[in-house]
Amino acid sequence: MRPAHPTEQTVGMEYYVSDTDGVGGRLRASDDHFRVRELERFSTEPLSATTDAYPHLVFRATLRSWDTNDFAGRLSDALGVSRERVSWAGTKDKYAVTTQLFSVYGAEPEELPDVNGAEIEVLGRTGRSLEFGDLAGNEFELVVSDAGQPENASSITEELAAFAGFEGTDGDESDATAAESTQVGVPNFFGQQRFGSFRPITHEVGLEIVRGDWEGAVMAYLGNPNDAEPEATQEARRFVEETRDWQEALERFPGGLRYERSMCHELAEHDGDVTAETYRAALERLPSNLQRLFVHAAQSYAFNLILSERLERGLPFDRPVEGDVACFVDRDAPDGLVLPDTDREQRVTGRRVRSVTRHCERGRAFVTAPLVGTETELADGEQGEIEREVLADLDLEQADFDLPGEFYSSGTRRAIQVRTDLDLSTDPLTLSFSLPKGSYATVVMREYLKVDPVDLG
Repeated sequence: MRPAHPTEQTVGMEYYVSDTDGVGGRLRASDDHFRVRELERFSTEPLSATTDAYPHLVFRATLRSWDTNDFAGRLSDALGVSRERVSWAGTKDKYAVTTQLFSVYGAEPEELPDVNGAEIEVLGRTGRSLEFGDLAGNEFELVVSDAGQPENASSITEELAAFAGFEGTDGDESDATAAESTQVGVPNFFGQQRFGSFRPITHEVGLEIVRGDWEGAVMAYLGNPNDAEPEATQEARRFVEETRDWQEALERFPGGLRYERSMCHELAEHDGDVTAETYRAALERLPSNLQRLFVHAAQSYAFNLILSERLERGLPFDRPVEGDVACFVDRDAPDGLVLPDTDREQRVTGRRVRSVTRHCERGRAFVTAPLVGTETELADGEQGEIEREVLADLDLEQADFDLPGEFYSSGTRRAIQVRTDLDLSTDPLTLSFSLPKGSYATVVMREYLKVDPVDLG
């Protein structure tokens, strides 16, 4: 174990679990060096099905250089409908080739626009919109460019296999093009992109929301200039922090920052009479999924801190200790994907440690930590002590998540370790693996590259 990159530490990822120096380099030198395909868990009716009962059109899109939210906006604009009519199961990054499902309420196949960088395959109709639970996981094929020490990848793989509770492969490292398949494990951190790769502030916004400070939340989003941003954007953020002149700020924020401009517009309409409710209304001008993301990012930050503290204390990730809360495998997951089912939980008492350990060794159970919300029950024992200390340090309680509208969260628990069968090949250095929904490819790749998270994309 070794300290993580300083930027990662700011979002709660304080360690790497592998000691070997990283291979270096970067991801996404080109879009086709980062390929993602959803592992779907969703069925449709034929296109001939009645639109009264099945009003949602479902299609599969392969996107190049499209952020999911931006593509949904482009689609809704072309169709002349509200963006809220467009749904998807998982958000994907812009700089990649991604294949994923979308649904559109009330659309017909012939109405779907031709969009540059998008290949659309219409699948059928359904009676409801796509939801996050309709995604089982994702398949990844990732190429590392400009690696300085590619030969270190095999040693890192061995260390991650040990962290998973397995011995690594003894493959012949002399074959520069051979693929080696090994089961590896990493802490199931929320990756940097959860918080913003270039400007990691979503958790700061979320923490202010959960604490009931709507003004603080707005200023965390509108202010907080970052050196990675264009100078005009930084100046606009500094101006907002110094003046609270919303009308002038509306003029200063570049046109591309439509969310910031939308919030400033709301505040400018109430200039001179800006209350806590006005600040909340400004946040509610944002898309509903982004509103939820703020609170989820706060939960994710607390989760990362909990995992880092468990690493610091030397507690295992591949098996439970007394007081842990475990969950069991999802029996309906697609073949080849091990998916935790957090609706099937069990508190690990002293007499259950041995039996739950056996389940974990066989890939049938997982140790969990909380994504804190109104209904979250914390663990007992040392893990419970960690969870309570982290929440106390953040000045958070479960009841704080009883918030209005999209900001409300009942919470859940999440596996603390993610395992996957990883294929490693070189010339070029390429890693292929699958992860369950909600787990981040960059959390695997950070162990291999050990670079500034900006170079992870």
